[in-house]
Parts: sequence; C-alpha cells; structure tokens
Amino acid sequence: MRTTKKRSVAYAATAATLALALAACSGGAEDEAAETPEASELGQVGAMADYEVGTTFKATEPVSFGLMYRDHPNYPLKDDWDILTKFKENQNVEFEIQTAPLSDWQQAQSIAIGAGNAPDIISVTYPGQDSAFVAGGAILPVSDYVENMPHFLDKVEKWDLQAEIDRTRQEDGKYYVLPGLRESVRPTYTYAVRKDVWEQLGLSLAPETYEDFAADLAKVKAAYPDTYPLSDRWSANGPLEASLNVAAPNFGTAAGWGYGEGTWWDEDAEEFVYTGAMDEYRELLEYFNGLVADGLMDPESLTQEDDQAIQKMANGQAFAQLTNDQEILKVRTAMTETGQTGEVVMIRVPGGPAGDIVAGGRLISGVMLSSKVAEQDDFLAMLQFLDWLFYSDEGLEFSKWGVEGETYTKDADGTRTLMPEIDQNGLNPGAPKLLNVDYGYHNGVWMLEHGSSDELDQSMLRPEVVEFVQSMSDKELAEVAPPAPLDELEREQVSLWTTALKDHVNQNTAAFILGQRSFDEWDAYVAELEGKSLQQYLDVVNAAQKRFAEKNG
Repeated sequence: MRTTKKRSVAYAATAATLALALAACSGGAEDEAAETPEASELGQVGAMADYEVGTTFKATEPVSFGLMYRDHPNYPLKDDWDILTKFKENQNVEFEIQTAPLSDWQQAQSIAIGAGNAPDIISVTYPGQDSAFVAGGAILPVSDYVENMPHFLDKVEKWDLQAEIDRTRQEDGKYYVLPGLRESVRPTYTYAVRKDVWEQLGLSLAPETYEDFAADLAKVKAAYPDTYPLSDRWSANGPLEASLNVAAPNFGTAAGWGYGEGTWWDEDAEEFVYTGAMDEYRELLEYFNGLVADGLMDPESLTQEDDQAIQKMANGQAFAQLTNDQEILKVRTAMTETGQTGEVVMIRVPGGPAGDIVAGGRLISGVMLSSKVAEQDDFLAMLQFLDWLFYSDEGLEFSKWGVEGETYTKDADGTRTLMPEIDQNGLNPGAPKLLNVDYGYHNGVWMLEHGSSDELDQSMLRPEVVEFVQSMSDKELAEVAPPAPLDELEREQVSLWTTALKDHVNQNTAAFILGQRSFDEWDAYVAELEGKSLQQYLDVVNAAQKRFAEKNG
C-alpha cells in the first residue's frame, strides 16, 4: 500500500542533495547495461554460482569485509552480538570493523574517504551525500554492478522505484550509494498533544489545517492562561528545525531539516529560486510568529534544550510539542516520573495554504563502497551478501527481527511477536533485554534505517503508530525537482555562498518568528540575501540543471 497520493507541487532540492530530485532522464538504466561488467569478470572467491531472487546467501568459503560502522550511543557495538555470530555461522561472513561515533559520523566518513583508507563498506550514507566524494575516485559507482544484485533489481521493479533511483545519479550519469528501499513513504514526525486536555475542550485530534491547530491552541490558552500550550524542541542547530520541516510542505516551501542548501524548483518559471526568499517561506514564518505573539507557543522553543521541553510537558507547563513514534515514549516516561496522569497522543499533521501535503522519499540511508573493492577477490560475494541482507525478504526480516524461535515467534497468519524477555520500540515494556542493545538486530547499519515492505515496516510499530501512519495515508506526496548535480569545481564555488546564505536565513528565521524583526523588513532581508551572492548561486544551480537535462533528457 502506498501511503500517499502524488500531487504536482514543487519541492525543495539542495546543492548537496540535488541528485535526489526528480529525473528528467528515462534511459539511465538501459544505457548503463552495456557498461555493466559480467559476473565472470569480478572476483569470485566466496561467491555463489546460482544466486538469484529467493536464494539465501552463504559464501562458499569464509570471507571478511571491511566495514565503517556508525556506533550509535543507544546501542553501542558489542563483539558478541548474536547478529555477528549468525553472519559468521549462516552466511560465512565476518567483518573487520572500523567504528566512528554517531556524533562525528559524517566528519569521520569524510576524513576516511579523503585519506584513501576507508573500509570496503561505508555504512549509513544518504543518497546525495556521495556528491563530495565522486570526483576523487575513492567511491565505487555501484550502478555499474547492480546487475549482480537480483533482489535489489526485483524490489526496484516491484515497487516502481527506478525513477527515484535515477534521481540519485551524479553528473556522470552514475549513482554511488546503494540506498535503503521503502515500499511507501512513512511519515514519522507530528505533534504530541495531551489527549485529556483536548477532549476536555472538545478539540479535534485531526485538525484539518494549521489555522485550525492554532485555533485549538488558542482554546487551550483560554482554559489554561498561565501556560504556553505549545513548547517545542529540536532547535539545537537552527530554529524549530523539526516543526518547520514538517509544516513547510503544507505552505509550499521547505524549512528546518528539509531546507538543505536552499534551492526550490519553480514549476511555472522552470528554474530554481532561493527558498529563504520565497513568499511561501515568509507565510510559514508569519504563522509561527503568530503563535508566539498570541502566547500560544513558548518563545523558548527556539533556544531550549530538548530535555527542558520534555520536562515542560511532564510538569503540565505545556500541552503540545513535536514528536515522533519513539520520542513520545520519553515524554510519557517523564510524565510518569512527575506524577502527571494525562495521556499524550500523536495527532495527524494538518494541511496548509498549499494543500494537505507530506514530503519525503522512498530512498533512505544506505551504503557506499570503496572503489578498491572492484579489484578484490571476493567482490562478487560482497555484492551478493549486501543484496541478500538489504533487499531480500529473508534478509530484511532477519536484520529487523532476528531469528524465529530465538528472538521472536511467528503465528500462522504471519504476525511476529518478540520473545517476552526482549523489548524493542516499547512492544514489551520492562523486558530485561533489548533487541538492538543486547542482540544487534534492529540496527540502522544492518537494516538501512528501516527500509522494507509496508508489512515488515509496520510489523514492529505500536498500534498507535500504525494508526498515525494510516491517518496520513490520504495526504498528497510533494513532488521533487529535476536534477542539477554540480561538478567538483561548482561545489567548491558555491560552498561559501550556501553557508553564508543559510546562516543568514537561520538567524532571521528566528528573529522573524520571535518578533525581533518586523515583517515590514522582509524586502530588506531579501536584499541582504542578494548581497550574499544569492543570484550567483542560483545561476550555477540553474546552469547545472540545464546541462544535466540536455545530457540525459
């Protein structure tokens, strides 16, 4: 089941992630086929001779792959994890692991790749993040080799993903990330509200528009005048990054986490414009400024630490804030610790002036491969193993749930249940062990940040989360822009411009929302952006878009 309907509406593209934009080309995969090396030309050590869709991969002899591993503080790497044991026993695969902490992950990737000593497999990489490494030749153009990955090709075909794969192509027409694949877009962020307060005041848990949501907050304010109904979070690296990201598509723009490098495709003009200078961006900021001005949103939302925001919910000082299906559990725990008895629930994300829209894609975090692997004796075995783990039904279930009979059971109707001593996502609250912490399963490195079928994706979601996902299923999916990949010289040229422009947008986004700068000064603000090479930046991006279209159209 696709969770969204498509809608013809422009969506943001960025200089760093322009490869994610909607492809104008249609023949990339076919043109590539002639360049694809035959399997017989690749290193054969450990490779299976009859590997196809439905085959369980097991190397014909022991193989060891280098892995750059993102070490997450919530489930730090353990040498004795069951998943590593099973890889060795059942797949004949071991890893030489080089770790880097989550906090320094992207920097560690850049250093390792730049120094030429990155391991074979570089985990947790989003399509578009490969752009900076292509020119140096250190990363493998995996598109030349996917013909040896039958499960990947099968999922791309079954889920109609080829156009989205083509969006990730670089200027040379190739792609360099093996992405996680989702059957459907899955929204995860929305507002958590106090259900008891909303019901007390007769408010809807599915407001149709952001204006309706503001009206609901105003009623909460009237009933509890000494509070800010909404006290928000996720402003550590920019103002209201999460909330603006979620709201922006409904206002016809991009913001917060989704702002990227600040380019937006204007379908009518058939060119990129600068996101932070759009009228729609102004309308988005005016909305949140109105919340602050009317006392509906805590002005500290733009500066406070996340724990402070959670405590305000826990202490009854606020009744709403942005959340996701995991963070809401922290709010509930904090409320229990403070003796609050109200229930916190997720609401449907409202629509806005541009429509009832959700932004997102079905390609998620994946892996890059070092270019040196193409010369290794076990290269084909590596491709087959990654194909089985990341794209086969069996591998996807294994990395998410573990081993049937050991970590979970499965009923006749296919319903999976964790063993009673194991918890994950709050399915068995209070269980002494965690599936990711103690066993290594349900780990973004092994399961590509939850890429999978709808059934498997929802199989470990709590019923309330499934209900939320289903409530969002009639939203329209924002389109993305045509590709405009930059070459190495252009990326160097625009890097200083994009940094200065984005910093100015962030500073003024906060100032406009807090009322520290009047919207009467909007034209002056836009002029300030123009003084920071806005037009020069757009000229480079639009030239790149035209060049790519002419070459690949």
